[in-house]
Amino acid sequence: MNSQSEDLIPRHGGYRNLKSFQLAQLIYDVTVRFCDFYIDKFSRTKDQMVQAARSGVQNIAEGSMASGTSRKTELKLTNVARASLEELRLDYEDFLRQRKLPQLEPGHPALMRFKKRKCQTLKDVQVWVAEERAMIVDNHGHPQTNTDKKYFQSVKVGESPCQSLNSSCLVANGALSLLNLTCYLLKCQLDVQAKAFEKEGGFTERLYNRRSQNRQKDNRYR
Repeated sequence: MNSQSEDLIPRHGGYRNLKSFQLAQLIYDVTVRFCDFYIDKFSRTKDQMVQAARSGVQNIAEGSMASGTSRKTELKLTNVARASLEELRLDYEDFLRQRKLPQLEPGHPALMRFKKRKCQTLKDVQVWVAEERAMIVDNHGHPQTNTDKKYFQSVKVGESPCQSLNSSCLVANGALSLLNLTCYLLKCQLDVQAKAFEKEGGFTERLYNRRSQNRQKDNRYR
């Protein structure tokens, strides 16, 4: 392939290297598992959550592949991916709200440990949940391991606020943390894609410029 062809259809794809794609794929895996465990299998919510998560992954990939011939399509599909994940974020928030489970603040110790772990696989998330469930929290908010449980058995119910962090609550909050980051990254991608489209145009503009250049060359040799 010569350089002219490469300019006309620039390098594209490579979506597997995008952090947004990697996170969206993890969110999809987490969501499928979450719905299997905590959402009624006969409800529309399960299908909608899984489909929204899948849409996020698929549209990031499709947008990346389409970028070679259509910046406009890339923008559209990236925006669809972001919208799908925003919809999924609302589903997780509704799950917590309807069950009166806490939606953790970004600075909550459990979420800080989750972010520090930088989960890349479903197994990583499962390990984090297991570790958090193996902890209790004293009245000062300090995590205590299983070895300290005997001491805290005398603490009254309600004096240990993080006892409500059951597995479903932890997974939902972990998924929300991943969604917040992924939606932010997609917003950044959209900004970059919009600027590139405004500056460079799309395939039609490149094809017009190429034809104009070829006509100019032909006229020189007449």
